[in-house]
Amino acid sequence: MKQLLTATLCLLAVWAAAQSARQGRVLEYIRTAMAEQENCWNSGDIPCFMKHYWKSDSLRFIGKSGLTYGWQKTLDNYRTSYPDRAAMGRLTFLNLSAEFADRHTVFVVGRWKLERGGGSGDLQGHYSLLWQKKNGVWVIVADHSS
Repeated sequence: MKQLLTATLCLLAVWAAAQSARQGRVLEYIRTAMAEQENCWNSGDIPCFMKHYWKSDSLRFIGKSGLTYGWQKTLDNYRTSYPDRAAMGRLTFLNLSAEFADRHTVFVVGRWKLERGGGSGDLQGHYSLLWQKKNGVWVIVADHSS
């Protein structure tokens, strides 16, 4: 009985270590993806910025204008709100927390800042993002930015 308990505890320890390593890789992927989004935005490439959003009509984006459904509508809204490089400015993200809600969902909270020269003025706010694994790829399925 003691050997069975020892073996079970060893297996649980190995499983927990594997889960922790997997979660670390996912969080690193999300950090890298968001750094890529910053680079895309700062290059004036909104479609590249949108690459890590779920390309689905079920994508949810909540901003100052309310709730928007769909990848294409979200892209169109970005293009309307930021028609040129001057309006886009320089974007930076600062993730404040990233937690697994379950094996396939990560909740990220952070701050964004948009530095724009000239008369446009800087903008800043907070975001909460839901990242989920869809078809083997981690993507943003919901974005609340204000």
